[in-house]
Amino acid sequence: MIKRVKLLALIPALWASLFDAVITIAHQPKAYWDGDLNLANEANTIGHFVMNQHVSGIFVLCAFWLILIGFIGYYLPKKYARVFLLFVLIAHSFGAGSWLSMYYGFWYALVFIMFNAILFYKVEDVITKQTA
Repeated sequence: MIKRVKLLALIPALWASLFDAVITIAHQPKAYWDGDLNLANEANTIGHFVMNQHVSGIFVLCAFWLILIGFIGYYLPKKYARVFLLFVLIAHSFGAGSWLSMYYGFWYALVFIMFNAILFYKVEDVITKQTA
């Protein structure tokens, strides 16, 4: 794949991951940010562990994860990269969708997941046209 196509393929996975991180951060209780790290609200055991260590842990982990997604998605062979990036998109759509459903309602989660599916296929269409 050419560089531009590889970078384009990263967009849906990075978007879903970033959205999931932002909504996770936004919905931590005030007491967590005030220093009660035991109140970290995160289903991912790695994220939960990091959040229990320091309030900046979620930011460090998210930055590391976004960089790792970009690195893996860019350097893996095309087939493996597409599977990995689709997995990341689905996993973070689920994660963010759980926050959306809990705080805003079921339909917000579904609209978010539908948006991500459309974004994935729009990017796929652009990639297919560029590599044809």
